[in-house]
Amino acid sequence: MENSKEKIHSVVSQIIFLIALLIIWEITAKAHLFGNSSELVFPPLEKIAEAFVNNFKYGYAGTSFWVYILNSMKLLLLGLVIGILLSILFSSFAIVCKTFHYIYNSIVSICDLLPGIALLPIIIIIFGIKPSVIVFLVIHAVIWPMSRNILDGFQSVPRIYVEAGMNIGLKGFSLLTGVYIPAAFSFIISGLKVSWARAWRGLISAEMIFGIVSCPGIGLYINQMRTNMKNAEMYATLIVIIMIGVIVQYGILAPIEKYTVKSWGMTK
Repeated sequence: MENSKEKIHSVVSQIIFLIALLIIWEITAKAHLFGNSSELVFPPLEKIAEAFVNNFKYGYAGTSFWVYILNSMKLLLLGLVIGILLSILFSSFAIVCKTFHYIYNSIVSICDLLPGIALLPIIIIIFGIKPSVIVFLVIHAVIWPMSRNILDGFQSVPRIYVEAGMNIGLKGFSLLTGVYIPAAFSFIISGLKVSWARAWRGLISAEMIFGIVSCPGIGLYINQMRTNMKNAEMYATLIVIIMIGVIVQYGILAPIEKYTVKSWGMTK
């Protein structure tokens, strides 16, 4: 009963905050605080809503807005899958080999501090401007925080769990899948949430900095709207980015967490 009340309170609070934010936006837009530039800085909500519809209806220069979204999601998904698999592979090997653990731990500590955008000029010089560069940046955004969380999770597994697994004959890969991964799953989910957020931001940033015409993404679309002074369409695109983030966060990651670590009693 208390849990349901807390959920209702959470939803109502968020709705009230969102409504208040929209009201403040509309008042600011109508007040023309920035003079002739007011409509560019704060377009009225009705113009943003109209632009939202027009984005999907007309797209840009004959290219559907759905093409931009699908291209971004394709590159993001490819980078996410590769980054997650590599982080699990390297982190798992770090448990088996102590020497590799020391080396990989140092690599993670160093590379996790490097923003992908800072590496972009070097990557472009080496590989040129192509979709694979964006995939590389997504992998970079995913692999290090994911590896850090997995390594921390493996380190936090109680020794008694490991010894119990070894006593029943588990070793190597079977010990990893039978003890380490289940015991550290809350860390893995946490790493997945952080990695997804960083990958999504990195993808949009990279597409905005150098848009690939052969594979146009959402970031390029924002830049095209900015170049053509279509600020309402630009704000509408930002809303789409937020919506995609919310769908992934609460429609995919939250259910995974709910039916795994929460149902197992590993987190509240």
